[in-house]
Order: sequence, then structure tokens, then C-alpha cells
Amino acid sequence: MNAYYFELTVTPSDLPELFLDFINEIFLDPVEEREKSFILRSEDDDLQDISWAIESFAQALSENLGKPVTVRCSIEQLSNEDWIKKYQEGVEPVEVGSFYIHPSWHEAKADKNNILIDPALAFGSGHHPTTATCLKAIENHISAGQSVVDVGCGSGILGIAAAKLQAVVDLCDTDEEAILNTKENFEKNGVEFHSIWQGSINTAPQSYNVVIANIVADVLTFIASDIYKKLEDNGIVILSGILDKYEEKVLRSYKKFELVERLPQDEWVSLVMKKQV
Repeated sequence: MNAYYFELTVTPSDLPELFLDFINEIFLDPVEEREKSFILRSEDDDLQDISWAIESFAQALSENLGKPVTVRCSIEQLSNEDWIKKYQEGVEPVEVGSFYIHPSWHEAKADKNNILIDPALAFGSGHHPTTATCLKAIENHISAGQSVVDVGCGSGILGIAAAKLQAVVDLCDTDEEAILNTKENFEKNGVEFHSIWQGSINTAPQSYNVVIANIVADVLTFIASDIYKKLEDNGIVILSGILDKYEEKVLRSYKKFELVERLPQDEWVSLVMKKQV
């Protein structure tokens, strides 16, 4: 281990979900999410290039959207005190309804539906409002024996929650690393999925009682027709990853669905909608 490491703090003025998607495309190590910023760490002096790429991305967003989008990037050189361990020590378990999401260094609870996810190694850990509200929707609307597909599964946390409720779960993601991560997390949690593939819902092998999609608003609008086609009559879709300012945009794309439940938290909202036939 080196005596020091570099830490890049990225603070966008707007559209944090787009910045996070971009960062995950160009930076392969874990990214720490804070309230208004992201933390990238590396023992190699390569974060200057990453910083430049993020600043260029902000400039491109500004030009394409016709409005100012800025980002503040700052790099520090810090002594290496095993930052992963230090980060892990600061991660607390999360309770959402009957679900107890905990890292491997915390004990499970006997009276809960336990989900073991290590945040430093995963794509989603339950701490973000979009995941938390999705878990509430899953508990409210998924029951044993239902067929469920998690689109953009990430760490697999939402599919694992559905499997804990004894649903029959399929999963997909366009990211190969997410597929591998999901498989590992299902095994760690002692639950099984029915099918998993790299891609999106348009290549799903069947139709479903429930579709879960915790992505971003633009992608949700893009795949609305595919979701409609892959839902059984009167099926339910759980949509998340939606900033409240984009809620109306998403709703316009889902006119063929009836709004069943709205779950807001902070500036985010999840929507539970029923397919109208």
C-alpha cells in the first residue's frame, strides 16, 4: 500500500444523476456518494485526467441543454490510512419497512428481511432516497409468486428484496459489471433469481406482473413503451430515479398507466403505476 492517495471531490451545480452515470463510465473504482458531491479515490496520480473529463462533460451539458451547468472539482493528496476501512466504519445499516439493509461488518436482525450489501463494492446500497422509496413500493405491491423483473438492476438490491418476499425474479442491466455484482449479491443473500441478462427490458423472455425500474428520468421515458409491452394486464410498474422536477415529464410518457402510489423523499420521487387495459 502506498503512503498516500489522491482524493477528487466532484460537486455539480445540477443534474447529479447524470454526472454519476458519467463518472461510473470513466472511473472503475468505487465512488462515494455524499449529499451534494461525489468522492473518487486513487493511489495513482490519474485523477487530473478524470477531473478534466468531468469538467468537459459539464461544458457539453451546458451547450446541449442551453443553460449553465457547472461542476467544482478539487484534488487532495492524503495520507493512506486504509480509507476503505475508514469508509466502511462510517456506513450504518438502513431500515425500510421490514427490510434491513446492512453491510457484512454489521450483524443481521432476526425479525427483519435482511439484505446484505457492501456499499464500497456495490452499485446501490439502500442509502439513497430512490432505493429507499423503491423498497417501500416493493413491500407495498409485491407478493409471493408474482413474476418480477428489475430493469437496471445495479447491485441487485431491489431484486433481492422482491425475492425475499418470495416473488419470481428476473433481472437485467446494460453494464456487465452490474450483472456480475448482482449474481454475487444474490448468492450472499441466499436467494435465487429466475433469469438474468445483459441488456434491457425489450429483450425480456416473457411478460411480468411487476416491473421495477430505478434508473433516471430520461431513460424511463425512453423505455416506457417497452415496459408497457412486457407488463401483464393490470400489472404494476415501480419507477424511480426521478428528480421531482422531472416527474411531469415521466408521467406524460406513461399516459397508458394509472398512478397508484407516489412516494417522495427529499428531491426524489418514486411512482407506482398500473397498466390500463
